[in-house]
Amino acid sequence: MSAITVRVPAKVNLQLAVGPLREDGYHDLVNVFHAVSLFDEVTAAEPLDADPSAAPLRVRVEGDLTGEVPVSDDNLAVRAARALADRAGRSYRADLLIRKSIPVAGGMAGGSADAAAALVACNDLWGLGLPVEDLMEIAADIGSDVPFALLGDTAVGTGRGERLAPLETAGVFHWVFALADGGLSTPRVYGECDRLREEAGVAAPTPAVSEALLAALREGDARALGQALSNDLQPAALALRPSLADTLAAGRTHGALGAIVSGSGPTCAFLAESAEHAHELAALLKDVDGCRSVVTAHGPVPGATVAG
Repeated sequence: MSAITVRVPAKVNLQLAVGPLREDGYHDLVNVFHAVSLFDEVTAAEPLDADPSAAPLRVRVEGDLTGEVPVSDDNLAVRAARALADRAGRSYRADLLIRKSIPVAGGMAGGSADAAAALVACNDLWGLGLPVEDLMEIAADIGSDVPFALLGDTAVGTGRGERLAPLETAGVFHWVFALADGGLSTPRVYGECDRLREEAGVAAPTPAVSEALLAALREGDARALGQALSNDLQPAALALRPSLADTLAAGRTHGALGAIVSGSGPTCAFLAESAEHAHELAALLKDVDGCRSVVTAHGPVPGATVAG
């Protein structure tokens, strides 16, 4: 094939429990991932030119806020494609086109999703036929959120989030996401979390999965799930972006079953009772100060999938 397109979802963290800072600079985590129906698309194509001096891997980006996405070797999709070629033990060429719909630097793992999509697309384009287990291993070396973008649905991640176990989930959950102006740096948010804990004299607890959250997922109970949502990074995100507190309060005032900062932020996630309630809530939130836009989605959905 001359081109392969892969669709890949965003994620929301239903629980993000952050443990002590490790010697390697990471934190031990319990991270309950939930894939939602906001998608990027990544197309890997054979280069049209045969210029041997051209870079073997090139990337273009289309969509909103494309100026915030690197089109250099720092792009996670390029890094993923290069890691795949290294695993195969030879040089490969590809032009990558990323069509962005997932917020950039919004705490929804958009860059990690693009990396996962590039792995799947280039694996097919280059005819490597590597099994998903190998792709998961490569993904874990690229970033903590990349393996989940391959897996999708709902899963709990441990270690730094890359060791995944699927979770039983009944039914469909409906979400509203309030997208903020500008992003938040994930390392900066983790650093602020450590600083706030040190300032308060609070030792980081050993992270553990919430049994109430697991039960809510198994039973498909949206109201119980809303009450069980938790994010240890939320105080840090609010300290760095105080306006997010007003966004969360507005969602609760308008009847959200749960309101939480997604991952490191600044996107705020609201759980709704139904698709109709999600659309009503989105309409009410769109005029809140600090919201660039509001979108609805549902979950869980599959991970990176070759488009038909």
